Amino acid sequence: MELPLKYDGSLRWLFLDLNAYFASVEQAENPELLGKPVAVCPTHGDSATIIAASYEAKPFGIRTGTRVGEAKQLCPDIILVPATPALYVAYHRAVLAAVESVLPIDKVCSIDELRIRLLGEERTPKNATRLAHQLKQAIRDHVAPSLQCSIGIAPNAWLAKLATEFQKPDGLVFIHPQELPDRLQGLKLTEFPGINKRMQARLNASGVFTSDDLIRQNPKQLSNAFGSVIGERWYYLLRGYDVQFENETGKTLGHSHVLPPDMRTDQDSRAVLLRLTHKACSRLRATGVWATHVSVSVTGRIRSWHAESRIPPTQDAISLAPTIERLWRDRDFSQPTKVSITFHNLKKGPETTPSLFEPTKDYAELGHAVDTVNNKFGKNSVFLASLDKAKNSATEKIAFNKTWLFSEGKDDHVWPDTFRGLQPERDEN
Repeated sequence: MELPLKYDGSLRWLFLDLNAYFASVEQAENPELLGKPVAVCPTHGDSATIIAASYEAKPFGIRTGTRVGEAKQLCPDIILVPATPALYVAYHRAVLAAVESVLPIDKVCSIDELRIRLLGEERTPKNATRLAHQLKQAIRDHVAPSLQCSIGIAPNAWLAKLATEFQKPDGLVFIHPQELPDRLQGLKLTEFPGINKRMQARLNASGVFTSDDLIRQNPKQLSNAFGSVIGERWYYLLRGYDVQFENETGKTLGHSHVLPPDMRTDQDSRAVLLRLTHKACSRLRATGVWATHVSVSVTGRIRSWHAESRIPPTQDAISLAPTIERLWRDRDFSQPTKVSITFHNLKKGPETTPSLFEPTKDYAELGHAVDTVNNKFGKNSVFLASLDKAKNSATEKIAFNKTWLFSEGKDDHVWPDTFRGLQPERDEN
């Protein structure tokens, strides 16, 4: 691992985190929702999960992950809004344009996060404060007055991201070099970016239970605690060194869909699974990778089911259908609520070894032809008859770590450029 040869103690990074993004966008687009408790969810069924809650809903204990049924009990006046991914992408692009009018973006980290490298005189606390307020104002002026963000400014991007969590909504927090590492005392381990419950358990096993314990470790001890060289990187991050810190993503691709109440049957679960299979295979073709392992699952209120299998390298649902049907014969779930499919061990085309017995690549060409027709004439211009009932289900979702929507055809996910949260400019003439 390459580490900096010296540490100059500068405020090098600004991190911007849009507050309660999905819910705030819904309020910006529909001003009647402003000031009211709003929760964004995939469906209104009580077993569905809240994916975003407005700040008016949070005092009631409603958070991301809260069940819809529980949210209704906690706040009888909660307004449930179906997720509109295309809208979130449209506002995301408007936010990027607004931010770029003030400072160049170094990296878009997710749908609601971005980072900016500060240069020269921008690194002084006075100038950094001024620029942070300009960024907030640009978002209010060019996107929506109600859209708020928290900004963190620190010697490295990782600490700047951490600083955005200290004050929400509409926060502006500095972590100054001279405060480190003492400024980080008293935090829970899971408050640090990159420590989930699984990593917390690993650190606990090494005697690290709090941020104070984390700070006291030397580089070797942290490497042992984390189980990799990443621990040494943490030692320097905690002290403000500008060390690159990126989370690697696994080689998987998949889709899941929460079933609406009227489709929570065995037959409809199978139809949605086939729909997800075709959608995921289309993404494999679009990204030029081949899957060599597949797993499918159905989440049930009483009993869930999961199955997986190795497969010849494929990116086509037709060649995959016999495997899906074989796995489906052993299904064992009760009262289904969600269906999922995930492809593992993805390989680039030249890296794959074709099966000697199954013509997967021949079928893949057929899939490419279907993609071409749909891209020209629109989503579902051509589809398999077996998907007729479920062809419009399982629409694309936008996770927080995504900034785009996969298109299955011409005009898919198009959203009118409304931004109703803004007051229209008046014509002085």
